[in-house]
Amino acid sequence: MRITLLHTAEAHPARFDRIRDRIAPDTTLNHIVRPRWLQRAEDGGGAALEEEIAGVVARAQGPVLCTCTTLGPVAESAGAMRVDWPMMRAAAREQGPVLMAFCLESTYVPSLALLERALAEEGTPQKVYPLPMPQYWPLFEAGETDAFDAVIAGEVRQAVAAQGDVAAVVLAQASMAGAAARLEDLGVPVLSSPELALRAALDVVRG
Repeated sequence: MRITLLHTAEAHPARFDRIRDRIAPDTTLNHIVRPRWLQRAEDGGGAALEEEIAGVVARAQGPVLCTCTTLGPVAESAGAMRVDWPMMRAAAREQGPVLMAFCLESTYVPSLALLERALAEEGTPQKVYPLPMPQYWPLFEAGETDAFDAVIAGEVRQAVAAQGDVAAVVLAQASMAGAAARLEDLGVPVLSSPELALRAALDVVRG
């Protein structure tokens, strides 16, 4: 079995390999890492970027999973799976207000649109509380993952306590997944995308 993953951060292949080793060790993951794609998307993207992504998706063997939330809409239009779609569907099934945490401003619009699509499909429109944390993104870029996870977990914990009616938390970017382990005692589901997305891609491979 083979799955191609499109990344915009060097940290992601190891994260997904660890999940693969645990849940599907016989699966080959073909990692394509393009940090410049995120920068280009934040600068406005355009037809050239869309054509480049579409070409990579077209040449790939098996399903393609895009792990960058910002690039999700473009990748989806090219035929790739979006890393956050299974997570958003899981959040919608909780049937209550959702806290959506994110660290890149360019993530907000595509993440919110996808969550609202999932809520509409579930037939249960809900409040969405945005929790932007752009001040912490430099920690991830610097490879300070423990500090990154810790501050995200702390902010989420405070936000859930302040809102009082949160039914689910979504960590909108795959890079934020490590914070979930620090929030297991929160009392509401804290959803991250990598494992849910990889399991969805495996379902496609297995038919």
